[in-house]
Amino acid sequence: MRRREFIKLCAAGACAGTPALEADASPRRYARARLVDATNRPLHAAQLAVGQNYIFHYPFESTPCFLLNLGKPTRQEVTLRTEAGESYVWPGGVGPAQAIVAYSAICAHQMAYPTRQISFISFRDGAAANASRGNVIHCCAEHSEYDPAAGARVVGGPAPQPLAAILLEHDAASDELYALGTLGGEKFNAFFAKYEFKLALDYGNRKAQARVAGSTVVTELAEFCKQQVRC
Repeated sequence: MRRREFIKLCAAGACAGTPALEADASPRRYARARLVDATNRPLHAAQLAVGQNYIFHYPFESTPCFLLNLGKPTRQEVTLRTEAGESYVWPGGVGPAQAIVAYSAICAHQMAYPTRQISFISFRDGAAANASRGNVIHCCAEHSEYDPAAGARVVGGPAPQPLAAILLEHDAASDELYALGTLGGEKFNAFFAKYEFKLALDYGNRKAQARVAGSTVVTELAEFCKQQVRC
């Protein structure tokens, strides 16, 4: 979604601006955050390898997201529905080929998520042993599957709703990428409640619920966590 299109939605009263209304599927505006590499330099869309799993944190310091270059145009204007029955329209990918997408990496079923130690959830460009198809985000915890080319809609397993989408802006002049907000059913409040103790250990004096502002670092999943479960 281009930034001006997102702002138009907000102006029409669609943006809630708070994570408390998790049943609400409207676009939510958070701080605009530039995606940067490990050296804090702006990340360019052309740098993203097709099929590679990238991780960044947004809209909170502790909430991981997938950044993917699918290598081909995604579907546009996909109508989806949250677990609570709220419908919304995912606008499609961004970038020159409309192939770049981002989603919350918190599984919509049991909230498995990538940690520094291990990740049970990742994008698979080829079919996994227990996957029904290739080119899906697959969670090995309970084998939920999401199609990243169609708004992360559920295509297999017990997940009750799509992954929440991260709305991106691509600056064609600079080839830079920005996170703007979320779309779909957020799981952030439930995530903070379920993992309160672990997040406190992981973040120490820092606040796990602090909002990202300014920029957020993008890392390859293989570099971010020690072990990826490949079921």
